[in-house]
Amino acid sequence: MLGCVIHGAGDLRVDELPTPEPGPGQALVAVRYGGVCGSDLHYWLHGGVGDFRLREPMVLGHEVVGTVLAYGSGASGPVPGTPVAVHPATPCGVCPECRDGRRNVCRDTRYLGSAARTPHVQGGFAAELAVPADQLRPLPQGLPLERAALAEPLSVALHAVRRAGDVAGRHVLVTGAGPIGCLVVAAAKAAGAARVTATDLLPKALEYASVAGADILVRADDPADPGWPDEADTAIEASGVAAGLDSCLHRVRRGGVVVQLGMLPPGRSPFAGNLVVSREIELRGAFRFDTEFDAALELLAREPSLAGLVSAVVPVAEAGRAFELAVDRAASCKVLLDFGVPAS
Repeated sequence: MLGCVIHGAGDLRVDELPTPEPGPGQALVAVRYGGVCGSDLHYWLHGGVGDFRLREPMVLGHEVVGTVLAYGSGASGPVPGTPVAVHPATPCGVCPECRDGRRNVCRDTRYLGSAARTPHVQGGFAAELAVPADQLRPLPQGLPLERAALAEPLSVALHAVRRAGDVAGRHVLVTGAGPIGCLVVAAAKAAGAARVTATDLLPKALEYASVAGADILVRADDPADPGWPDEADTAIEASGVAAGLDSCLHRVRRGGVVVQLGMLPPGRSPFAGNLVVSREIELRGAFRFDTEFDAALELLAREPSLAGLVSAVVPVAEAGRAFELAVDRAASCKVLLDFGVPAS
């Protein structure tokens, strides 16, 4: 079977991989679509993401959907043939964070396609995938697999909005209108935000933010843009650059909340710390998600317009082209690999 494997910075290959057998407690899934995430792009471009560095070849991918094929001994779940999304995290369940109900920051988690530990956790960009059966989620009635492939990044967005607190009736600023930022816009609107302002450097990215429901679009490189809010109640930083965090801290109201969602570059990042003090701004981090995955599938089923964030579907045999397209934010939003197209 074909799989998308990163061997080092700039070294992305479509390799022939052994077909897995489901072990005890596992399910075997025929993967149909896999979303190319920003972290996949970082592994490809830089050989790592944040502080997680590649030390061995790794199958990429953690945004995967498909259909159930079979189960290993002692495992059960949706009947074979059922369309499912795969929750990519396997928390340990016993660390202090897991016991405290914060499994998304489990200190010993396994996450598909992650170099956070060695040996690396192999990902889901393969024609077939064996995972713990309890990580399968049957799709809500009427939700197609292609749209369901947005569930993992939407879960990240839902968790970030949850970390912000109650946004109902409030003005939310979102800096960065990549796929995650656009889905933060959708998540904030679903949570009842009265107004969402999205900022980005690229006009095409702002077009996608509009598809997601943004009320106001702002060019991030234009301080005179009339769309900039004097004060937002909440700001969610989704660009992963220090300038985005600076905008959030300067634009949020006194006593407001800023959520840092975008992964900043490794090492130290400067920020306007005095504003955190003098304005009593609450600066919170948001990392991955937990139970939001189920809520994401329900929201995707209710909001067919979110399918408009999928800008391209590319056969896995052309993974290089998919990654080139995904990294070009002037042309794309979410790019999917299609594992259901036979290699020519």
